[in-house]
Formats: sequence, C-alpha cells, structure tokens
Amino acid sequence: MKTSRAPINTPAAALVFSAVLTQGPIARTDIARRTGLSSAAVTKAARPFIDAGYLQELPGLTVPAGGSGRPAVPLGIRADREFFVGVKLTADEVIGVLTDLTCRPVASAHRPLSSTSFEDVVADLGELVGQLRSDSRVCQGRTHRVGVAVSGDIDRLTGTVRYSPFLGWRGRPLAERLSRATGLQVTLENDVKALAVSEHLFGEGVGCPNFALVTVGTGIGSALVVNGSLVAGARGVAGEIGHIPVDRDGYDCHCGGAGCVETVASTQALVTASRTAVGVPALSLEEAVVLARCGDPRVLPLFERAGRAIGRGLASLANLVGPEKIIVSGEGLADFDLLDTTIRTTFDRQAFGAAECPLILRPLPFEEWARGAAAVAVHDLLNVSGASVSP
Repeated sequence: MKTSRAPINTPAAALVFSAVLTQGPIARTDIARRTGLSSAAVTKAARPFIDAGYLQELPGLTVPAGGSGRPAVPLGIRADREFFVGVKLTADEVIGVLTDLTCRPVASAHRPLSSTSFEDVVADLGELVGQLRSDSRVCQGRTHRVGVAVSGDIDRLTGTVRYSPFLGWRGRPLAERLSRATGLQVTLENDVKALAVSEHLFGEGVGCPNFALVTVGTGIGSALVVNGSLVAGARGVAGEIGHIPVDRDGYDCHCGGAGCVETVASTQALVTASRTAVGVPALSLEEAVVLARCGDPRVLPLFERAGRAIGRGLASLANLVGPEKIIVSGEGLADFDLLDTTIRTTFDRQAFGAAECPLILRPLPFEEWARGAAAVAVHDLLNVSGASVSP
C-alpha cells in the first residue's frame, strides 16, 4: 500500500473525489456530467488518486457511460485506504467509532467521563482515540484525522467550544488540546451539524442539495444544507430551531430567552413538567411516557403541547429555508408515537407548501452521532484545498 496522502489540492480534485465517494462506483463521463468538468479534467484529477491508492478502476463492473452507449469501467473508492476516528461527547460519556473512508464503522467503544472538567475530558478523549486505533490493526499508519461532535455553540474554524450547557464549558480550545494529546488532526463540530454532514455524504441527503436535519432529545437541534453546503451562519449557530420562541408565557431558557421550543419539548422539559403535574419528584421519562400512552389527563396534554412546539419550529424552518425534505432524528424519538400526529398536524397547518417538504423519521443510536463526527473529518479531508464540495 502506498503511503502518500490524498492528493486533494485543487477544486477539481475535490469534486472528482467527492463524486466517487458519495455516488460511486461511477463512470468518468458521469462525473464530468455531474460536476461540469471536462472529461479530460476528470481523467487528469482521478489519476493521482488511483496512484495513491484512494480510487480504483473496477473492470469487473461496467455501467452505461452517461446513461447510454458503450459500457464504461467505473471508478470506486478504496475504503480501507484511510481511517477516521469519530467521537460523540455527552455530559457523562464518550462514544467513539473508527471508520473507513466511506464512514463504515470497523470498531466502536464507550467510555464514561472521569468528570466534566476540561483536563479530564481531554484525557478521556485521548485514551479512547488510542484504544480505537490500537484495537484495529488494519488502520495502523492510515489514521490521521479525528472528528469530535459536541452539543452547544462550536467555533469550527478555531476548534473552540464557545459554550456547551451540558458540560458547563465556555471558551475551551478542545481541538488544539486533543490534537496535541493524540498527534492527529482534529476537527470540532456541533453534534447536530456533524450528523447532517453524515446524512449529506452517506445518508438521506445524498443527491439532495437542500435539506434540514432536526434532532429531538435532551435538546432540540437542527442543521441546514443549502445548495449542497452546510450552513454555519456568521458565528456557526445557524439553524437553532430549539431557540425559536413558541410560547410567549413560557419558561426561561438556558440561552437567555424564554418560551423556546426546548423549554417545552426537550426530554428534560417533558420530565420536569410531568413531575409537577403528577406530583412525583422522581418520575422518570419512561414512566411519564407510559402514563401518556394510557391517556393520563395530567400528562398527555404535555406531550401534545411538545408536539405543537416542535411542529411550529419545523414549520418556521421550512418557511424560511424551503428544504426539499426534513429529517427528524434523536433519542427523543423513543416516544415519537405520542408526538407524531400533533407534529404533523401543526406542521401541515403552519408550513407554506408543506406537502412539498416531507418529514422523514430516522431513529439513530449514539454510535451514529460518533459516525457523524467521523464524517466531519472525512469532509475536512475533501476541503483541504478550500474547495466548495457539493456531492
């Protein structure tokens, strides 16, 4: 196996490699048609990737060139050419995966946090990354990048956690410190945006240049892909659906506002409201869900209220951005049956042209959040040259 790194040093190289990664196996003529590059430019850009072992010709598999005509030998990805570590950081544990170039997990690990102090978390992350690399011999010498997904306000350019309410952090240079601890290049991203990158490159968003991802759980998060690019906004906080005000008389939110979607529809908000309604301070979310499914008049209206809040938030997002689809995911989907009808009814009533914007339910385990972090590292590889990559 050659040891040279991916030769992504021009926009054309990034476009060609991205097309094969997300849509391959694919003929050179189809790459030219989809990217707008000439056939000669595609061939010139592909050759260094073949020489470096990132792409391969697949003579045993032929596809129609340009959809018709004589079959062509397609290009495919050498998935084991490079490996990536993805890490999802929560308030009490670290979930990590080691993936190949197509973000297929080849190893995974969980590790409880020693504490939420910055130094302890950096140490825990470093040990988890080391464990994943040592547990899989196939990746030796071929792992150069780590993606880390954290809930909160993240500055991806500087690798800083500006604010994470669940960790209690402000202004922490996590990417720089973890890079120093592991010797690897580290990309830090908001966890919902990382999940959107994964969907864009390898999931529901492949071939869909305009979509939104919304997560329901401890927080209510969202990320936007517009014209094939993840929208960050001026300070990296674009798409914060959880902080759209939906209740003018609602509770104060940790963001400083009041009546936000999160204050009504997050799992913690539902637990708190259910405990108050039932008069049981130790009531769990699972117990509240059972009561609601039994039609308990003290609890069921709280879930209906949460569904209306989420539906209004989704409608606001659809009206402002006009996505082709909205993917709904997150750990809060465990009780989605209690929210589904109310969400869809509210969304259909409030969203302009809602029939043209389907809601797609995608329950995902925490390992998928870690895979999203790995996808961010892959995406970072594609943008080495600063090219705008639109699969």
